[in-house]
This record gives sequence, structure tokens and C-alpha cells, in this order.
Amino acid sequence: MIDSPRVCVHVQSIYVESQSSPDEERFVFAYTVTIRNVGRVPVQLLGRYWLITNGNGRETEVQGEGVVGEQPHIVPGEEYQYTSGAVIETPMGTMQGHYEMVDVDGNPFRIAIPVFRLAVPTLIH
Repeated sequence: MIDSPRVCVHVQSIYVESQSSPDEERFVFAYTVTIRNVGRVPVQLLGRYWLITNGNGRETEVQGEGVVGEQPHIVPGEEYQYTSGAVIETPMGTMQGHYEMVDVDGNPFRIAIPVFRLAVPTLIH
């Protein structure tokens, strides 16, 4: 019997002022995700699901295969990092979701992505 997969997810978001247009209710954020395999078996990320909520409570769901066009294999002790983006209509919002993954034997499992904030820096107190 092998150990169950253990994967840690860390997300950092930044406001992209140069691509945003507050007057047009367009706020662009970049987020960098680090996915670390802290288990003892190789894993592969197959798909993603995001729930993006703007400051007015409007929710947008995004799902699809892989991340940034890849379905990375992550061996024990290694990490995979990528940067992507989100556009919302308010200066603050949140994102959360999960990754659909499989272990080395093809057993599917899901890793939660904890909620993180999208915020224009001048609004943070």
C-alpha cells in the first residue's frame, strides 16, 4: 500500500495597474500558484476549477483542463509554479477552487485551493 498523495498549494496575487481601467470597471490581477508535492508518490494535475467572486458578490466559475496549457507531473519533493490572471469588475474580490489530480496509479483526488484575496493595494488597511 502506498501513502496517499499530499499536495500543498500556495497562492500570491498582485494588482496589475497597467492593464486595469477602473473607470471602465476593469480590475486585472495576476496570481502565482506554487503546487508542492510533499507526499511520497508522483502526482499529475489534470484540471482546475475556480470560483471568482467580485466585491458585489457576483460569482464566475472557471474550469478546464490543466493550468496554463499544461498538465504537469510533480514528483515527491518538487514543486510546480505558474502565473495566470483574473479580471473582475470591482477593486476587491476573492478566488478559491480546487485541482483535479491523479496519483501514480491513476487514482483521482482533489486538492482544495483556499480562498485568497484580489485587492487593489490602496484599499487594503
